[in-house]
Order: sequence, then C-alpha cells, then structure tokens
Amino acid sequence: MLCFHSILQHPTLSADPWVAKKLPAVTFHALRHTHASVLIRAGVDILTVSRRLGHSKAAISLVVYGHLIPGADEAAADAIAGVLE
Repeated sequence: MLCFHSILQHPTLSADPWVAKKLPAVTFHALRHTHASVLIRAGVDILTVSRRLGHSKAAISLVVYGHLIPGADEAAADAIAGVLE
C-alpha cells in the first residue's frame, strides 16, 4: 500500500508484513532505481530499461545508469582489437 505523508514527499511502501519483519520503509523512487539497476545487471539493453522507466530519451537512462553496464569497456576494446588484427 502506498502512503503519501505529504504532497512534497516521496511515497513509502507500508504494509503489516514489512513492519512485522522490522524492514525499513522503502520509497517508491528507491524501488524504481533498484528495478533499473537489476535489469541492467541482468543484461537488459538500456533502451528497454529507458522505456520501462518512462524516460523520454534513452540518453537520460544512460547518464544515470551507464556506470552499471558490465564489461562495456572490455567489450569495446575487444571489438576494436578484432578489427585491427
């Protein structure tokens, strides 16, 4: 259940199981970032992640989450090495 404490705050997820297990309240924004991060780590392309987040341009997602793309530099180095051989 989403709870809005005020119009200026992010919503937090609050439900009895969370409280019973003494888990911290998690903002919707934190879940959004986690969702994007998990998708990128799983190898989902940045365009798909961007669309799921509702970003108007993939460049926005790339700026925010680009550092999470695993092995991007190594793949680029291997690609150019293969061409130059």
